[in-house]
Amino acid sequence: MTAPLTVDGALALARQLGVERADAQTLLGHLTSQNRTWLVTHGDAPVPEADAALRRLAAGEPLAHVTGWQPFHGLMLAVTPATLIPRPDTETIVDWALELLAALPGSPSVVDLGTGSGAIALAIKAACPRAQVTAVDFSADALAVARSNGERLALDIDWRLGSWFEPLAGRRFDLVVSNPPYIAGDDPHLPALRHEPITALTPGGDGLADLRTLIDTAPQHLNPGGWLLLEHGWDQADAVAQHLGTRNFGDVTLRRDLAGRARTSGGRRTDQA
Repeated sequence: MTAPLTVDGALALARQLGVERADAQTLLGHLTSQNRTWLVTHGDAPVPEADAALRRLAAGEPLAHVTGWQPFHGLMLAVTPATLIPRPDTETIVDWALELLAALPGSPSVVDLGTGSGAIALAIKAACPRAQVTAVDFSADALAVARSNGERLALDIDWRLGSWFEPLAGRRFDLVVSNPPYIAGDDPHLPALRHEPITALTPGGDGLADLRTLIDTAPQHLNPGGWLLLEHGWDQADAVAQHLGTRNFGDVTLRRDLAGRARTSGGRRTDQA
């Protein structure tokens, strides 16, 4: 039986395979349950499974899938190939949601549509415990991951299986949030995302179909004055804002991510119907 790689041996293999050092250190920290300072001072410590795990990274498998975990807005979330991997850019919509909720009294109602791993819903609930949060996904496998994350984090979410507003008949909310599939079907970056569910990445075509559907259907599920917040691609902000305007949303606003790219657009329901 071949002896496991040491910490130093694993880092050397990572260099040979072209794996970024930061990713290799995160992986080794996961495998050893230690921090980076420990890794630096324990270069001769054995790391079982390091060889196979590093080769998975080198083959293009996401770090989050190799470790099974992804940090998001101060939470550590379990992820699987059934869910989209939460990105730091998506924290933009969470921060905006929390600003809006801070101005609402009592127990405001929130729904996260297409929740995936539960990232947005759980981050909102963790930071605003008084909010009543519902989360929806059409994938039973993804919803099982989200539910498990909620149970582990002891965050009470109303999990619903279904497509968009379908399992929410008759219900209205103060805030609707969603990070829907929005990548265009011919986007050259899609092959690099092959390890994530294609249905969570693109609706095909110009990538706007699900965004349009959510804008069209949200008014009947929003309380008067309620907000709809949508994550979208950096080049889709104008199209999303225009469509929000056609549905009579007011105060249409754009938020940018940490890189300065247009990331989230939202509007407030202004009619009283």
